[in-house]
Amino acid sequence: MSFGLGHGRQLDPAMGVVGLSEAEMPALPDAIATDPKAGWLEPREWFADPSLPFEIEIGCGKGTFLVQQAMLQPDVNFLGIEWAREFAWYAADRVRRRRERGLLNNVRVLNTDATSFVRWRVPSGIVRVVHLYFSDPWPKTRHHKKRVVQDRFLGEVWRVLAPGGELRVVTDHDDLWAWDQEHFARWTCAQGWDLLRGYGVEPSDAGPDGSGPFVQGDFDRPESAGADELVGTNFERKFRRAGKGFHAGVLRKVGGWARCTNRAARVTLRRERAARWGAEPRSACSRTRLCLVGAARVTSRKERALPRNAKTRSACSRTRL
Repeated sequence: MSFGLGHGRQLDPAMGVVGLSEAEMPALPDAIATDPKAGWLEPREWFADPSLPFEIEIGCGKGTFLVQQAMLQPDVNFLGIEWAREFAWYAADRVRRRRERGLLNNVRVLNTDATSFVRWRVPSGIVRVVHLYFSDPWPKTRHHKKRVVQDRFLGEVWRVLAPGGELRVVTDHDDLWAWDQEHFARWTCAQGWDLLRGYGVEPSDAGPDGSGPFVQGDFDRPESAGADELVGTNFERKFRRAGKGFHAGVLRKVGGWARCTNRAARVTLRRERAARWGAEPRSACSRTRLCLVGAARVTSRKERALPRNAKTRSACSRTRL
């Protein structure tokens, strides 16, 4: 399916320059089943100056916020992540054209699943801000598991954020915001530390007594936002014309650096696979260990609209994020 974003013009994502190439994003190693750090990369090395602060936008769409904010902050490296390939290429093409004029050397665009990328690819404590603006609300109850904000996701965001780093969230969807707030409440009280350790992340400093891994605060408009705008994305402008209201908030990281524990990570992988497939995997089987990786990406037969007797192939070690 094509959205016709190029309007007859071929999009050029400038792979390896703006768009991330396969050489820069190799396949996950088999060792990921027992070592959660085996797939970590150093995304800051993808930029001309790796020493600059590093920020991630999840669901960058056409790249409006990415381009506007990066122009105003040339001293910050921005990675835009977009699942829909045509939108990712459109955003990368916008950046490429400005690169040809000597601008936006601080922007890269990645076409992949952002939650999996954060979980398996990003080392601890290197991200200053994670931007999450107008993510898909997945309104049907059976699809709520596909929403970006989940306990697992918040644990991984805490891990990758530098001390004091922020998760910045904006949405127009009332039910999604209620869902977000319900999850935020667990992670802004002491219960959040137990959730964090349950996902195999051990904080070096748990913060003051009674506090959680995050504190919630007010959303400050970015410099690139126009008059009466929160962020200035295409979605916001469209929804504002339709008269919709908006919700916005910030989670700020509490505590120090994170350490991943292999044992807890293995237990978590088994639990997630059991929940997905309805059976506890056999940890002694090497094939099962590889399939633990694939379980993060392979959807159920119902979701893929396959007949009940159709065979699905595990992504296993060849899964690319």
